[in-house]
Formats: sequence, structure tokens, C-alpha cells
Amino acid sequence: MYGGLEAFTHDLITELRNRGHELIVFGVRGDPESLMSIQCLTPSSLGTIYGESDFSLLAHREYLQIMLTVDLHGLDVIFNNSLHYVPPTMATSIRTPMLTVLHTPPIPELSQAYAHPDVGGYLCSPSQANAKNWGKLISACEVIPNAVDLELWRPLGPRSDSGIWSGRIVPEKGLHLAIDAARMANITLRVAGPISDPVYFAQYIQPRLGSGVTYLGHLSRAALAAEVAGSSVALVTPRWEEPFGLVVAEAIACGTPVAGFRRGALPELVTRDVGVLVDPDDVAALAGAIRLALKLSSDACRATALNRWSFSEQVSRYEAALAKVARLRPRPSFGSISEAITFNANGPKEENAGSV
Repeated sequence: MYGGLEAFTHDLITELRNRGHELIVFGVRGDPESLMSIQCLTPSSLGTIYGESDFSLLAHREYLQIMLTVDLHGLDVIFNNSLHYVPPTMATSIRTPMLTVLHTPPIPELSQAYAHPDVGGYLCSPSQANAKNWGKLISACEVIPNAVDLELWRPLGPRSDSGIWSGRIVPEKGLHLAIDAARMANITLRVAGPISDPVYFAQYIQPRLGSGVTYLGHLSRAALAAEVAGSSVALVTPRWEEPFGLVVAEAIACGTPVAGFRRGALPELVTRDVGVLVDPDDVAALAGAIRLALKLSSDACRATALNRWSFSEQVSRYEAALAKVARLRPRPSFGSISEAITFNANGPKEENAGSV
């Protein structure tokens, strides 16, 4: 599993199917076969979510093709978890209602899409902080907090004296600051996650490895859960407005207290009995937070997770939201797309898409 967004999507789809819902999945090549994707997108469709994004013409074409033909599937509702601008831009031009989850703060590409009054669809956010960040562009946004599998992410027994840092290794996750703070706090640190930015890894992380800092690679979720549960503290060091922070909930569910930066949604997740937050980018303060977090109760962490991040409750809330949106059939804002544009080896052509 690549990261938090992919884990979120996979888990939601799996549970919705377990509850008897029929789903068609449009996904990226390499998605687990269990998701039964019928439309494959190239990896370039993902782009990046920090700094300069690489949304190629091919990605635009693929998303456009999906949206132009999506009404033909006779769906009750579209559940949009992509980070691309085409789905929300076309939400009011199709007959099938769409619920979009705002998985990021207002990144440039999506901000430009939602800046237009005709861009529509129904929206939700995983945190109040992220909804507030979008407040200048959108007027209504339901908040449905993320959750974790409390059977997978759970305490396992004895803990080492090490800290753990997990996530995509990219500048906005601030791993280099976590390493510096761990050394200042005199604890060993184990690091897990995909190297999503090789240049950042080579320049800022590789030189910091060794001397008590170990890179474990990109682990399976089961292996990562065991690492988190076996650690004494989890370091979470966002350098952007973190829309939720799934690694926080995962650590606390494992009984592992958190030391991190006070950014984005982290203040919503980390209370005084489960972690210590300090000002962003302050390495010395983070080192102090690590020392304080090491003294917190594992039992209090687990109790907090059980009370706040039930995966079953999250799925039920999305079921209700999707059912509500499915009852709202919007009228296309400009004409009809029954004359759909499709793409083949010979380029675009027009064809009658039929009735829905």
C-alpha cells in the first residue's frame, strides 16, 4: 500500500462491498486486483501534492474520458477520492451526483478548480482544520474524520526504546527534522516509508542515516503496525497543513504516544494524554516533546483510539453521506453530455452515449 490516501480508499471500498454495496472502481495500474478496477490510469495521473505538480496531458485525457462516460454506468453516486482537477470541474456537467473527499489542503490545481462558481459536487473533509483551510473557496463541507483498523493497529507487547517515523519520504513530511530531533533527544529512530522524492532523500535523509537512525524501507501495513506498536514514541513532523494525519491515529491506536509539530489537523487528534505538540520546524522543542511523550500512558493512547477512530463508524458515516448525495440529482450546468467524446487509437471522436 503506497500511502494514507491509497489505504483509505482500499479500506473504504472493501468494507462498502462487505456491506453489500456494488461498486465500480476507477484506479491506477497496480491497484490490488481485489479492487476490480475497470479503468486504469497511468501513474502520472497521481501527480504530486507538494510544490510543482506533474499533471500530464495524458492524465487529463484519462480523467476526462472517465467523466464524459461515467453516466453510462447507471451509478447512484460517484465517490471521488482523486487529487485531480477534472472530476470536480465536471461535477455539475454530469447527471450522476458526486461526493468528493478533500484529502489535501487547497493545493494550487484544486484551488483553481474550486475558484470557479460552476465547479460543484458535494464535499467532505477528514478534519475541521482542513475544512477551514478550504473555507474561502467552498461554503459547505461535511467533516467525517478518518479512522483506522483497530485490530491491525493495536498494542502488541514489550516496546523498544526507539522512536518511529513513518510516511511518504517527501519534503512536506519533514523527516530530516525528526531525525535531528531524535538525535538531540538521544533516542534511536527507525524510519519506514516509500521514497517518493529521491532528490530529497539523497540530499537530506541519506546523509543523516546511521548513528542510531535506521531506514527500514517501504513496509507492508502489517509489518509497519508491528514496528509502530513496538516503539516508545512516534514522531510526526508535517511541514504543510496536514489534512488529517493518519500516522497519528495509527500510532495512538498502537498505544504509542506522539511527539510532533502543531500543524494542520494534528491539534484535533493529539490531546495532552496521548502526545506533545510544539511549534512547527522547532527541532529543539521537538526534542523536548519526545522526552515528555515517552512518559505518557500507552493505555490512555489505546483508550483514546477506541473512543475516537472506529473504522466501522467512519464507514457508516460515509454510507449516510453517499446515500444523501445519491438522492440529489443535479441538472447539468451546461447542456447534456449524451454526446460524449471518447478516445481511441485514432484520436477523439464523437459518439452517441445513449440515455441514462
